[in-house]
Amino acid sequence: MGPLMLDVQGFELDAEDIEVLQHPTVGGVILFTRNYHDRSQLTALVKAMRQAANKPLLIGVDHEGGRVQRFRDGFTRIPAMGKLNQDPEKLELAKQCGWMMAAELLAVDIDLSFAPVLDLDRGSNVIGDRSFNAESETVIELASAFIVGMHEAGMKATGKHFPGHGSVVADSHLESPVDHRSWEEIENQDLVPFKTLIEQAKVDAVMPAHVIYQMVDSKPAGFSPFWLQKILRQKLGFKGVIFSDDLTMEGAAVAGNYPERALAALNAGCDMLLACNNRKGAVAILDGIPQGIESKALQLLHHSNGNWERLTSTQRWKAGAARIQAFSDRFL
Repeated sequence: MGPLMLDVQGFELDAEDIEVLQHPTVGGVILFTRNYHDRSQLTALVKAMRQAANKPLLIGVDHEGGRVQRFRDGFTRIPAMGKLNQDPEKLELAKQCGWMMAAELLAVDIDLSFAPVLDLDRGSNVIGDRSFNAESETVIELASAFIVGMHEAGMKATGKHFPGHGSVVADSHLESPVDHRSWEEIENQDLVPFKTLIEQAKVDAVMPAHVIYQMVDSKPAGFSPFWLQKILRQKLGFKGVIFSDDLTMEGAAVAGNYPERALAALNAGCDMLLACNNRKGAVAILDGIPQGIESKALQLLHHSNGNWERLTSTQRWKAGAARIQAFSDRFL
């Protein structure tokens, strides 16, 4: 499996998509709303991508719930994680949401949702109610329940955005955010959910933030050997997969052109690189980094046969859909 995860253009593959998927450096595809018309079309697209690649292919999507849910009509609408606190049985609901989100994606042969968000809700424009809570203890409780649900469905969990994006107001899609807090503040607040859930062996993958933690290191976390190797790998003992955040985001621009960003992320310790919504940038990365790099993200592939009708006939799906809808009707 190669180390680059990119996107495709629309509802169906075009000739350029097929050529790119066959490149040995490509190991995954991330899907977006523009790739979704209905479930049958999506299922056909996923099948076509796997056939075109003719190799193991990790297929993922941002499908957290709330405003970040790429497939809506035809899928259960998952609430934003920050809304779950309104329910008196929030831990049970979080587990059901994690299971439902994962089970429905697996049923259309999608391996991974980049979830859950482990950031604290402390003023970030881009995080907000994507976070479970402002307090680390509540984030740990709810995220843990959500991950248990994901794991029961058969999907691996990706914690993001390490070491914490929630206290940075700026949006790294649009600019290069800087966090001015001390190491002690970050360690005692934002890092706590990552540390605890890694210790509990609940986090299978991590996505770092395109944020510069100025008092700690001069590089954004996703390009920083300090954050990814010294802290994440050595101090926290994380042994899973490290994804870069999207290398075409403005927050990644400080690392240079597209091939330079890719090499910097690989050298810092990323196992899989995301390059989204910029085909020229993705092709530049394919042309600019060495071939033959193997990604450990192979371990995130699911190994079940997707079947939507079988899923929706189960009592667990029926009960979960009713529970989530009842919450939405009451609180949203």
